[in-house]
Amino acid sequence: MSAAAGAHFANPRNDFWRLLHEAGFTPRLLDPKEQDELLDLRIGVTNAAYRTTPGSGDLRRADFAGSAERLERVATELKPRAFGFVGKEAYRGVFGERPQLGLQPRTLDETALFVLPSTSPANAAVPYSERLRWFRFLAEALA
Repeated sequence: MSAAAGAHFANPRNDFWRLLHEAGFTPRLLDPKEQDELLDLRIGVTNAAYRTTPGSGDLRRADFAGSAERLERVATELKPRAFGFVGKEAYRGVFGERPQLGLQPRTLDETALFVLPSTSPANAAVPYSERLRWFRFLAEALA
């Protein structure tokens, strides 16, 4: 759905945009088609893997080839305070390590790495309030 829309997290059942807003990252709820407005808020969105799939379980190791190096370049050149990985599989795909949610011991240059729960409808077993707690934790850590 996101590939067809040309926007990140475009499935209307995906909670990413709502969580981003309710955690205080955005002043209003953005539509996925408005993703470029994140740049005005000094927030960037990218993919850890280059191939679009129906779910993270469909991704393979090769889909993440070069991702760590690309993120390292972004960290070195743009100096973001943090990268937030939406879902453990995104982080694992890039670094080959099983993360816990939250701040990671590894950094890229001086950029902190933070793993958030997946916002996918497939992650409905994790209550919305729990996912919002992690998004708010990251927002507060960056404030």
